[in-house]
Amino acid sequence: MVAVSSFRWFHRFSLGLLVLFLAAAGPAHAQETKLLRPGQVFDGETAQLHSGWAVLVVGDRIAGVGPESSMDVPRSARRVELPDLTLLPGLIEGHAHLLLHPYDENPWTDQVLLESLAERTARGVVHAEKSLLAGITTLRDLGTEGAAYADVGLKDAIEKGVIPGPRLIVTTKAIVATGSYNPKGAPEWDLPKGAEEADGYDDLVRVTRDQIGRGADWVKIYADYRWGPDGTAQPTFTEEELRTVVEVASSSGRWVVAHATTPEAMRRSVEAGIKTIEHGDGGTREVFRLMAERDVALCPTLGAGEAYAMYRGWRKGVDPDPARVVQKKESFRLALEEEVPICFGGDVGVFDHGDNVWELELMVEYGMPVEDVLMAATSENARILGLDGELGFIREGYLADLIAVAGNPTTDISALREVRFVMKGGVIYED
Repeated sequence: MVAVSSFRWFHRFSLGLLVLFLAAAGPAHAQETKLLRPGQVFDGETAQLHSGWAVLVVGDRIAGVGPESSMDVPRSARRVELPDLTLLPGLIEGHAHLLLHPYDENPWTDQVLLESLAERTARGVVHAEKSLLAGITTLRDLGTEGAAYADVGLKDAIEKGVIPGPRLIVTTKAIVATGSYNPKGAPEWDLPKGAEEADGYDDLVRVTRDQIGRGADWVKIYADYRWGPDGTAQPTFTEEELRTVVEVASSSGRWVVAHATTPEAMRRSVEAGIKTIEHGDGGTREVFRLMAERDVALCPTLGAGEAYAMYRGWRKGVDPDPARVVQKKESFRLALEEEVPICFGGDVGVFDHGDNVWELELMVEYGMPVEDVLMAATSENARILGLDGELGFIREGYLADLIAVAGNPTTDISALREVRFVMKGGVIYED
């Protein structure tokens, strides 16, 4: 009896010690303090660089920003030396497809029809890590293109720490009008599509709610596509149908993003209350003016436009610009002139993951001031995507998503290619 009582006492005592140990060790690890000491800081507020500033990180949050002498830095803080580097908020990519890879490796149709879900998900894991190490700490994935809800799985795996990757904003399958989207083949075959078909009030309500229920953070809809005569882009959904999707998504606290390249589809999207428009190749001054008035952002996807042309044989700098590139340059110029909010989003997946900065370089090449491009990749994308209370700035209380690059990205956007340090949520992934 005494032996049993002693065992029970020892067992309880050991469990108590274990609980105390875990209670002490867990929070201490989670609240590790780091002092980052870069050469200069771009905080996302203005284009001004701050020399002599440090950033104090406690756990996953920024606890202090400014001269080191102005902060109460614990003696136990881990000092991270980043001399001669520019520290800035992690980049926010607004248009990507982690479940796709460049079309010169395998055409889009073959990826959708012939690559297994397992292969595409495995590729997505690799693409997520490449994006993070390229300085992309938040990424909006705009459709799995036939890979079902694999983006939700990737997001969950990243959040659980199973795989490294950016914070993901996902849209799952996306919504297309029946008969409009690809792949297409002989009319007697019912081929799988790269997005989910829905039409009319009841169907659109059901599909929108279903995608939200399965994990969509935003709802994506194709307001037009290449289904017109001779494959021309034409509107797919009526303004009323688009408004139905916006109404259902809004009631759940979510926004809607639209693929739209024609002026009419863009106009319908704006009138329906859509938050961002992707591509906008055929945008007119009138449509862009309407977007600016309604604070609807444009994701121009310049990189995708040039990549498509190159896959068809265009040699940039040698051959004249093809019509598609000429149109992109003109529409982007009009959008800038009308002061449309510009979202950084290159449609990466059409081109290499990890090469996201190419889109930023093209934005500069096509006429956007460097400092505005840098803002678009940080604080402006945070505002557009509704993240500006947590991300996009180096501010006290914000999430510690930070990168450091060699060079000065406020004067040379290509400096963003020289990533030397990546932190997401206070965790260092590249140092």
